[in-house]
Amino acid sequence: MKTPYQSGLRQKKQLYLLLVFILLSPYSEMMGKGKISKDDAPLFTHFTYTGNDEVYRNNPLAPDEFYSPILQGCYPDPSITRKGADYYLVNSSFAFFPGVPIFHSKDLVNWRQIGHVLDRPSQLKVQDAGMSKGIYAPDIKYNPNNDTFYMITTQIAGGIGNMVVKTKDPAGDWSDPIKLDFEGIDPSLFFDDNGKACLVHNDAPEKALYEGHRVIKLWEYDTENDRVISGTDQIIVDGGVDISQKPIWIEGPHLYKKNGRYYLMCAEGGTGDWHSEVIFVSDHPKGPYIPAKNNPILTQRYFPADRKNRVDWAGHADLVETPEGNYYGVFLAVRPNEKGRVNTGRETFLLPIDWTGEFPVFENGLTPLLPKQKMPAGVENKSGKEGFSSNGNFTFTDPFTTEKLDDRWIGVRGPREDFVERSKNGLKINPYPTHIKETKPASALFFRQQHKQFEATVTMDYKPKSEKDLAGIVCYQKETFNYVFGVTKKEKAEKTDDYYLILERTENGKSTIIAGEKIDLRNPVQLKVEAKGDDYIFSYAIDNNGFKNISGVVSGDILSTDVAGGFTGSLIGLYATSANDAQP
Repeated sequence: MKTPYQSGLRQKKQLYLLLVFILLSPYSEMMGKGKISKDDAPLFTHFTYTGNDEVYRNNPLAPDEFYSPILQGCYPDPSITRKGADYYLVNSSFAFFPGVPIFHSKDLVNWRQIGHVLDRPSQLKVQDAGMSKGIYAPDIKYNPNNDTFYMITTQIAGGIGNMVVKTKDPAGDWSDPIKLDFEGIDPSLFFDDNGKACLVHNDAPEKALYEGHRVIKLWEYDTENDRVISGTDQIIVDGGVDISQKPIWIEGPHLYKKNGRYYLMCAEGGTGDWHSEVIFVSDHPKGPYIPAKNNPILTQRYFPADRKNRVDWAGHADLVETPEGNYYGVFLAVRPNEKGRVNTGRETFLLPIDWTGEFPVFENGLTPLLPKQKMPAGVENKSGKEGFSSNGNFTFTDPFTTEKLDDRWIGVRGPREDFVERSKNGLKINPYPTHIKETKPASALFFRQQHKQFEATVTMDYKPKSEKDLAGIVCYQKETFNYVFGVTKKEKAEKTDDYYLILERTENGKSTIIAGEKIDLRNPVQLKVEAKGDDYIFSYAIDNNGFKNISGVVSGDILSTDVAGGFTGSLIGLYATSANDAQP
């Protein structure tokens, strides 16, 4: 039997070993070493984002109209489901954290974000993922047979692969991931009215016949144990609508049932300017699937690039039936600027579906897409009101004084809560000893660019202690393509209060200081970035004396998918680092 003295020694030894472990761990190095104390962290207040696109100025809404896209900015790969009168929609999130934004609507037009499906580190392992890795093409389905919602996706990070999470309440907590044993991407579940379930997904053929040759596979799915049933996999589409024409990138499959028949809808042509949506039909969920003669049922690939109010790359769609028996489709598309750039990324659009014939067709989806759509009967447009998402031209303001951070703010590769500190005075960002150009979690809080023409301003109270310290605004497509507009201290400065504001451009991993000047930081500084299409301007103001542009006009080319590559749109970030490597 141990004496109280011996027990005390044992407890002290355990505490000592725990302390040594913490101090030597990588987590300690990330969160402690080189980290500026909280008293010295930058304080951000009065963030304002205003969008002012010409298309919305020139096309005001009538009372019975709404704008499409319904979700502007980087909200790609939409999937939709319904339970009763409630609709739920999710999007891809790649290396964003939290992941898979989820929206709720009662009428398909007015959407309110109710959170994120993947909001815990146990669900999302993207800490070292490139921006276009992570979460691909989530599919949300409600299973009436067990009153459960499922979100199935491919997590290209953390060794996870294909996975499913589920819940009874989409606005609440979702389960930890259940790994699924199959290869490929873009999985989607289908729950038949007889209680059986199956899963379809994109996969590589055993032997590729040409570049972009893919197949759609189907598995039987065990809902009791959440697994695909071994040995049940079979190819149901090889190549696409007509393999003799060498169709490319058949993907994003979804199964539907109507009048006792099974319809398989897929994206075809890749997610760029040849993107489209195609449809097949069968009398059995396992096929054979016969393509519609009128494929594609949605595309924008046949029209001149200089058309007015250009919308392009339409595809990767999902359908939902209303309680009245009507159908609507959500899909991704892009709105290029005057130079063909897609800085706003792939956005979520909505169109009614004409299913009066054998196959569904997106209404006006085979003509140049229009910015306005007719409202469903009896629906009132509440964009930006009562907590509903805004679309068209709008202003978003955030004083950062509320207890809960707005869901529109996201991090990359790690939880926001690890570096964000809210108070009645504003928002502090406690800097990591890493910078924005590394493939690591960033101490930056991001808002999606949602317009071609916008301006974003924020007030920052901050005095860097050394040349390693920097805070400000970033415009970020990914770690190798971005702008950093921030305050730092010059190495070997003549005076202790020699602070500098710099603008750094990083293109394909190569960084260049393109502007910089000495700045007085006795009072907070206002930072602003504005864009008119491809033209971006970075400026600052002190004591409300008017904004001063330090760089002239710079190109937003590096913030576009066609230059930077990948699948994400541009983000506007509030950023701090204690590992700055940019010097004036």
